Amino acid sequence: MILPIVAYGDTVLKKLAVDIEKTFPDLEKLIENMFETMYNAQGVGLAAPQIGKSIRLFIVDGSPFADREEDDEIDPKAEGIDGFKKVFINPIIEKEEGEEWGFKEGCLSIPKIREEVFRREIIHISYYDENFKLHKEVFDGYKARIIQHEYDHIEGILFTDHLSMLKRKLLTKKLTVISKGELVVDYKMKFPSMQKRR
Repeated sequence: MILPIVAYGDTVLKKLAVDIEKTFPDLEKLIENMFETMYNAQGVGLAAPQIGKSIRLFIVDGSPFADREEDDEIDPKAEGIDGFKKVFINPIIEKEEGEEWGFKEGCLSIPKIREEVFRREIIHISYYDENFKLHKEVFDGYKARIIQHEYDHIEGILFTDHLSMLKRKLLTKKLTVISKGELVVDYKMKFPSMQKRR
């Protein structure tokens, strides 16, 4: 089932999400719905707060990055991104290292805005998969970036929070348009101002 994606301005996007247990109700169905929702919106990652659930769960599938690279010279940071499909439950980024590198990020909750965000190139992370099996892994390049972006969501952080104060000020009007739902998007969204009117 395709779920509406929560838009910028909703308080759920700024909350610190909570851990869940293996017994979380309908977890398998929730994960399935999240993948369907993400693919419908042509995203590479989706965190539970983006569908209105303040829990420490996010999903990723980096395949679109691999598709994008087919006609161009292969970017070394995209190595192994094809088939990079995972579920992260109760993740903890233990360490970030390496050089910071910039990339124009977007977000399904903040449509039609892309800005350069600098992140470390390597992360060490522990997490549970959909079967609640514990993993401790190291990721780099685009894999690390996708994870960092989604991890931010469960920490109540948006990619716009990484921008300079001046850059954020310049985006104020566009962000207001998003929170008011005064734009056309080709996937289901839930806008905070529309909820208030009900």
